[in-house]
Amino acid sequence: MNDVHFGAGNIGRGFIGETLADNGFTITFVDVNETVIDEINKRGTYEVELAAEGHKKITVKGVNGINNGKEPKKVVDAIAKTDLVTTAIGPKILPFIAPLIADGIKARQKANNTTKLDVIACENMIGGSQFLKGEVYKTLSDDDKKFADEYIGFPNAAVDRIVPIQKHDDPLFVSVEPFKEWVVDESQMKNPSIKLDGVEYAESLDPFIERKLFSVNTGHATVAYTGKFNGYETIGDAIKDEKVLNQLKGALAETGDLLIHKWNFDPATHKAYQEKIIGRFQNPYISDDIARVGRTPIRKLGFDERFIRPIRELKERGLDYSVLLDTVGMMLRFDEPADDESQKLQALLKEKSVEEVVKEVTNLKDQDLIDEIVKSYNEKA
Repeated sequence: MNDVHFGAGNIGRGFIGETLADNGFTITFVDVNETVIDEINKRGTYEVELAAEGHKKITVKGVNGINNGKEPKKVVDAIAKTDLVTTAIGPKILPFIAPLIADGIKARQKANNTTKLDVIACENMIGGSQFLKGEVYKTLSDDDKKFADEYIGFPNAAVDRIVPIQKHDDPLFVSVEPFKEWVVDESQMKNPSIKLDGVEYAESLDPFIERKLFSVNTGHATVAYTGKFNGYETIGDAIKDEKVLNQLKGALAETGDLLIHKWNFDPATHKAYQEKIIGRFQNPYISDDIARVGRTPIRKLGFDERFIRPIRELKERGLDYSVLLDTVGMMLRFDEPADDESQKLQALLKEKSVEEVVKEVTNLKDQDLIDEIVKSYNEKA
């Protein structure tokens, strides 16, 4: 079996690639990073290390690479013959690879390849694969769309594995936490005969996506923004501070309340899930830079993102969201010179009123909630 995987970065190699290789797949990594692609082609293998006591190493074999910036036709040809397509490139990059996937679908149609194919976006976003589908369909004709509707699936996925910032001389070596979770929406698959060991398939992905987004992503970001506000530079140092740890526990208590009310998660089971998350953040082998975890604050303040969405839904249900609100106040003050979005946010706050900026970045219409966020920001002065 073959997979074309967009994104030869740490998540791509250390999570998706490792899982696919464990299932016997040959993996074609597609990336514009010339150094990484050249090394993959030179070696045909790389190592993954588990960031835990013992530092177990896993050898990933059967890999090759294509530089899509230099050889787009090779990517199209690979998609024309592959059994699976996956991505781990970041939500913002999906529109840029969509035309290549579209051309690959056209090539499959031209070659009369009617073997059903699933394209799975393994990204930290709700509805990632369906979003990618929309971008792909923008460059398909009506006839192409009919073919894609019949033979190409875009099943949404929820993925979870912390891959800390890497500092290795070897450009392919990657360190990852032992925990991993990959869930695919089986109802959206075109080829359910391909099921991977180590991947969970669910009839509805929404509960899993929200549980992960509002627990792991909200929690990790809470540690980052609270830690930055309190003068820390790494997640590991920040979470040792009782103030930061309590902020994390408070945020998870609020999102947990929402998830239990909304999806009927068992409270005891969900509490155990939260405790596992806290333990993962405290893992001394995977401490990450706050600058990296907290980057792109404008995106993370989005209407359907990890803070504003749970706040909205908690408010609708009359439930407490005070810790999340407090965190958003610190988030708006996240000033990281190395992050363009952080600098854009701080520039906006100097040019416009706080209320205008909150409306612009969150798309909120609820004036009471906007006022609460403005108040939280002002209290952090």
